[in-house]
Amino acid sequence: MIGVVLGLGGMLAIAVFSPLLAFTRLEIKGASHVDEADVRAVIETQLGTPLALIDHDAIRLGLEGFPLIRSYVTEVTPPGTLTIHLVERSPVGVLRTETGFAVVDPAGVVLARPAERPADLPRINVDSDGAAGVGFTAVVEVLLALPPGLRADVDTAVATTKDDVRLALRTGGQSVVWGSAERSELKARVLEQLIVANSSRSNIEYDVSAPLSPVVRARG
Repeated sequence: MIGVVLGLGGMLAIAVFSPLLAFTRLEIKGASHVDEADVRAVIETQLGTPLALIDHDAIRLGLEGFPLIRSYVTEVTPPGTLTIHLVERSPVGVLRTETGFAVVDPAGVVLARPAERPADLPRINVDSDGAAGVGFTAVVEVLLALPPGLRADVDTAVATTKDDVRLALRTGGQSVVWGSAERSELKARVLEQLIVANSSRSNIEYDVSAPLSPVVRARG
């Protein structure tokens, strides 16, 4: 019986470490913005390695060099396929730093440093703490509470404190006094209704800081 067990163990080891079960094919899924060729260059250095001996620490360290990648999952499919499922970070806005513009995600991770401000992202103006401050956290919470269409209409989001978030919209010279990030989902619904009700007006300010008693006023 011992001999049979040892024999089976040896056969299993041969099968696992056999060149027939070597890493020969890489599939990458979820790469919408990150350069897939660059990701391949990091991982395909292990081509030919038995699937059981792939260095997953090396993969982790390599993928840490891509700010756009938030997380990933590996999947091994015998006889030789390794699949990497990527979850990318999503940009939430643009900060102005001492060195220029920085596209950031909700966690404040810098995704890109473009020469010019991207036209499709809101400019985030916060205190000197930047993405590490409470003002940034409040602005992000507000932006994420907005429906996609309304978020796309935000030109600038400002927070001098965590309780004083203000938005400037791209259309009609309209602005929004938001207040704190508390009850942001309710404020977003109220703001949508106010915008629809005042669609023919321009240069107005919506105050949803008290969402049950919103105010619409003309801007000077």
